[in-house]
Amino acid sequence: MHTRGITRRQFMERSAAMAGGVLLAPLAARAAVKKTAVDLVPLGKTGLKACRLSFGCGTNGGRVQQELGQDGFTRLIRYAYDQGITHIDIARSYRTHTMLGEAIKGLPREKLFIQTKMGGRNENPLQEIDNYRKIYGVDYLDSLLVHCSITPNWDEERKRIMDGMQQAKDKKIILSHGVSCHSLPALQRAVELDWVDIHLVRVNPQGVMVDTPAVAVSAASNASHVPAVMEQLRRMREKGRGIIGMKIIGEGRFTSPEDREKSIRFAMQPGLLDCVTIGFKSEAEIDETIQRMNSALADVA
Repeated sequence: MHTRGITRRQFMERSAAMAGGVLLAPLAARAAVKKTAVDLVPLGKTGLKACRLSFGCGTNGGRVQQELGQDGFTRLIRYAYDQGITHIDIARSYRTHTMLGEAIKGLPREKLFIQTKMGGRNENPLQEIDNYRKIYGVDYLDSLLVHCSITPNWDEERKRIMDGMQQAKDKKIILSHGVSCHSLPALQRAVELDWVDIHLVRVNPQGVMVDTPAVAVSAASNASHVPAVMEQLRRMREKGRGIIGMKIIGEGRFTSPEDREKSIRFAMQPGLLDCVTIGFKSEAEIDETIQRMNSALADVA
């Protein structure tokens, strides 16, 4: 069979085409990777990563999870872990606080992201952090938050706690610190503070239990307050903060599938939140949440 030689120009064109194919292939592969509820995602610019979906241990102060009993709670934590949920949200004031250590015993510590919270009345924050580590059976905490801040000057009221957290971070017994807020004035103040690494923010499109201008723990259900929270989320993003959404299911108030779907899709919109924490009481709730999150993420990819 007779073949002809190719010109230099043809050789260059073919080489360029081949090189383009090599370069485009990885891009196409990356585009084909689907986002899921259990991806490890960066928490802003903190340098930390956590599972996009967090197991919340504090529904109604943790009563819902506590009522499972230690064995039931442990089984549910382990079921969540087996589905890929390695991010756990808890607090000293939750009834599950002393149950977590048993639930995570034997799980690889390096695969877990444990976020817990501390109130504002501790006489010795460092000693309290050591108590947390003993209770959970871990050497360090991934995230420690000032819990349930309400007033516009919460940072002045809790300065001793914040200073203790900073010392703990310097000693690497906590990896990050931040705040959970329960009023718009507290949220606005949190955004102003460079001390805050991670925000835990109440958010859903229905406006159920979201932060309002009033200094109150329980906000009225009013979607008109959502834009003000969204503005603070935008400012957090500009500052490179880690952002975790809570009350995604309205602390269990969204009993209709339509409400749950609406809120999860809202939370999964690109660039809004890094992670969400949702309280579970059954394997079915975990399965449903993962499915809804996966579907929402696929639609916005």
